[in-house]
Amino acid sequence: MDLVFDAPQLAAYLEDVFPQLRGDFSVETLAPGSITMRLHVQEQHLRPGGTVSGPAMFALADVSVYALVLAHLGREALAVTTNASFDFMRKPENGRDLLAQARLLKLGRTLAVGDILLFSEGKEEPVARSTMTYSIPPKRN
Repeated sequence: MDLVFDAPQLAAYLEDVFPQLRGDFSVETLAPGSITMRLHVQEQHLRPGGTVSGPAMFALADVSVYALVLAHLGREALAVTTNASFDFMRKPENGRDLLAQARLLKLGRTLAVGDILLFSEGKEEPVARSTMTYSIPPKRN
């Protein structure tokens, strides 16, 4: 699998198509078939008790696979999530950013499937695991 975007180009494109997420996520590493993304944990990402909320963790997993698909296909802003599975395994560490390590399991003409592990920064045990499937729109003529 070849990359169409490098990490800075991908980050710029994500800012272009999702300006409302500016400052929430960043690309840490990008390689063919894999990406590591960071959720810059802020107050809006927390639930009562100060831990990262489930919706924030889901968003990190979702944007990670979306970004990975874009990195391989280019400007496919209309690629959409068609299926998601999520396992919350342990409480994220308070006061730490979350990192998503995502890899593509399949990148076809119409579907992409990714597997994601989420970690509290500096910890070895994952806090969550997810699988995401994306529908890829047909190429325009």
